[in-house]
Amino acid sequence: MTLQTTLRSTVHATGVGMHGGSRVSLTLRPSPPDTGIVFNRTDLTGAPPIAVSAQNVFDTRMATSLGGGNNVVRTVEHLLSACAGLGLDNVAVDIDNEEVPILDGSAASFVYLLKHAGLVQQRAERTYIRVLRAVEVREGAGDALKWARLDPHNGYTLRFEIEFDHPAVSATGQSQWFDFSSGHYARDIARARTFGFANELEWLRSKGLGLGGGLDNAIVMDESRVLNRGGLRDDDEFVKHKLLDAIGDMAVAGNPLLAAYSAFRGGHALNNQLLRVLLNDQRNYELVSWANHPSPDLSPQVLAA
Repeated sequence: MTLQTTLRSTVHATGVGMHGGSRVSLTLRPSPPDTGIVFNRTDLTGAPPIAVSAQNVFDTRMATSLGGGNNVVRTVEHLLSACAGLGLDNVAVDIDNEEVPILDGSAASFVYLLKHAGLVQQRAERTYIRVLRAVEVREGAGDALKWARLDPHNGYTLRFEIEFDHPAVSATGQSQWFDFSSGHYARDIARARTFGFANELEWLRSKGLGLGGGLDNAIVMDESRVLNRGGLRDDDEFVKHKLLDAIGDMAVAGNPLLAAYSAFRGGHALNNQLLRVLLNDQRNYELVSWANHPSPDLSPQVLAA
């Protein structure tokens, strides 16, 4: 069988929120089987836990945010991406402000924290969401077209394509494909940083966004070039970060997927719409596990073979 996993020990991190700019402390703790990833606002007396689910997403402007009213947690996608990339099922996240810290703008710091805590298998089978028929969401047309799609697949793969009218982005790789069976999330995806444009900063801040962003936690570009000292970490860092985000957004489903995800110029909003379309019709998917499989550490790709 494939077993659920949680953390072996507790770890802590402190940083600032990308959009709110406030200081925040985060604690990641082991959690029992079948509890999933749950956020607890420790600064709000009596606030109920915030479960990770597609229906709990209330805001997708520049990030994926969960909860409702005052009891919210924002910018969850990088942490969820790291958990999915390492195969973590059950984690309790204690947070003393409303936004997950951005750290270095990628998922690499979360991967480091999770590996430092250690992963341990639990005596409970992992349940997957197997996509049974294709679902797709589209927005716009022509040059403004965006779309995201899930197809049936015996494993979990993601393909993302970007298209930005900017010389620094256009000079890099525009398409990226990743197969979870490779086991190389930490090496190939996690280090890709979020990115933005210097000429958009004033507009973002007028909307209460990007208040904690800077060259230490994002790739920033002017009209023609990357401003960060040292440039990019990878020749296709831009599209890899969009794929990193998609992994986190798909993890909002609450269970790992057996599907082929693909997207063109998509983002947090389309990803959440896609999950809602999938999960709102039970003909689209089924819940499956692999009892009596001899190798619990195998990836979904191998499990389904």
